[in-house]
Amino acid sequence: MQNNGSAGKKVILLRPRGFCAGVVRAIDVVKIALDVYGAPIYVRKEIVHNRHVVEELKGLGAIFVDDLHEVPAGNRLIFSAHGVSPAVRSEAKERQLEVIDATCPLVTKVHLEAVKFARQGYGILLIGHKEHEEIEGTYGEAPKNTFIIQTEADAEAVQVPNPDRVCFLTQTTLSLDETRGIIEILRRRFPKVEGPKSQDICYATENRQMAVKAVAPLCQLLLVVGSQNSSNSKRLVEVCGKTGVPAYLIDDKSFLKEEWLQGVNTVSVTAGASAPENLVQDLIQYLMDRGFGTMEEMDIVDEDVRFQLPHELQGGMVKLTTITTSTAAPATI
Repeated sequence: MQNNGSAGKKVILLRPRGFCAGVVRAIDVVKIALDVYGAPIYVRKEIVHNRHVVEELKGLGAIFVDDLHEVPAGNRLIFSAHGVSPAVRSEAKERQLEVIDATCPLVTKVHLEAVKFARQGYGILLIGHKEHEEIEGTYGEAPKNTFIIQTEADAEAVQVPNPDRVCFLTQTTLSLDETRGIIEILRRRFPKVEGPKSQDICYATENRQMAVKAVAPLCQLLLVVGSQNSSNSKRLVEVCGKTGVPAYLIDDKSFLKEEWLQGVNTVSVTAGASAPENLVQDLIQYLMDRGFGTMEEMDIVDEDVRFQLPHELQGGMVKLTTITTSTAAPATI
């Protein structure tokens, strides 16, 4: 990025930002399916929570539906990155749909944990947002055993059949701090409560929140690029807000309000895990055109996470067999 000469005002661009491995995989699943099978390809719900991504894929021939009854019997259907319940899988089978599963592997991990604990007779305290598609899917694995916990008040009030046989699981896109408080309450109320072997909040959510916390003392404003229904993007705004620094979630540069920039000399910019990089670069240029003449990138952690394609797309006709992010982390998942 070029300096336009106005050195008095600065943009700090956070890294890591934007697409995570699960999002890259999900988007590429749709594109590859369209290339291999041709349009139309149906997608249940938004493939990821970003309206720009959805509109791009619509232009390529993807058809997004809320209900499986909108998909003609026998057609090809993609499950979104957020996962689905067993009931949805059964319905797709009944309608003889050719399913390609783009569920993020880290979401699948939580589903498998729910199944395991339910089989062992545990009450499952599922921490997350009740209306989010990820929670709906995980809850559907064991609805008779599962209690959704959205707040610390819920954690204080929940009653389970056997307090000595209880576990907790979490949505992958939550605030680390908020979740920590809920888990502390659950551990106090249920001393024998068990959790997952490794935390359910995904690496990308954690890394982007860490970056926001690190930059907050250095800026007067944080802009988060992401759609309004993106859970992990909303959490970035909340994390920054708790530091006292104003933060706003914007779909793209057109959502930025000029009054937010008044009296501000240092703006930090990041993006949720489903926000395309071109929207970030457009925002940076927009800020530079308004006098923010210096841009520096702050690296917090490297990411190098990759996921294989769903088995439905693995074959000789598909050239791409591994999806990788453009940024680097210490380990491959």
